[in-house]
Amino acid sequence: MASVSAPTASTQPALPSGPVVFKTVPYAFILPEIVCGTWVWILVAATSVAAPLLQGWVMYVSISSWLISLLLLLSYLIGFHKNSENWKVLDSLYHGATAILYMSAAVLQANATIISEPGYGSDSNSNSLGHYQLNSAATFFAFLTTFLYILHAFSIYYQ
Repeated sequence: MASVSAPTASTQPALPSGPVVFKTVPYAFILPEIVCGTWVWILVAATSVAAPLLQGWVMYVSISSWLISLLLLLSYLIGFHKNSENWKVLDSLYHGATAILYMSAAVLQANATIISEPGYGSDSNSNSLGHYQLNSAATFFAFLTTFLYILHAFSIYYQ
């Protein structure tokens, strides 16, 4: 005779609250995303804007992502999620969409860096090496932030 046992419930890991957020793998990426995103908009703001449309999009993406990520981090720190499974879906969708937006911003920032290169175009006096280096650093941090958002989205999705 076969024994009948109670169905086992799949146990999902609890969502972190408080300082444990900084030790849990997918959620520990939020603080580096905020720091690298801060560097993106500080560096873009410090340059002479070579292409206002391109760098305007970079500023919009970096500042809005920074603000939403900060709010998400604060909500994890105070335990606002109350261990709801919907927060994992929200987190994964937010970081996936933000990764796509940041990739577009990083590519546009790379284009703005090329435009700001000394000797590019006919008017080489307006482009200085300092602005080119700031744009290069902003491009680096934009791609690094994109990578962090992609890493966060995939790691929470496969958790």
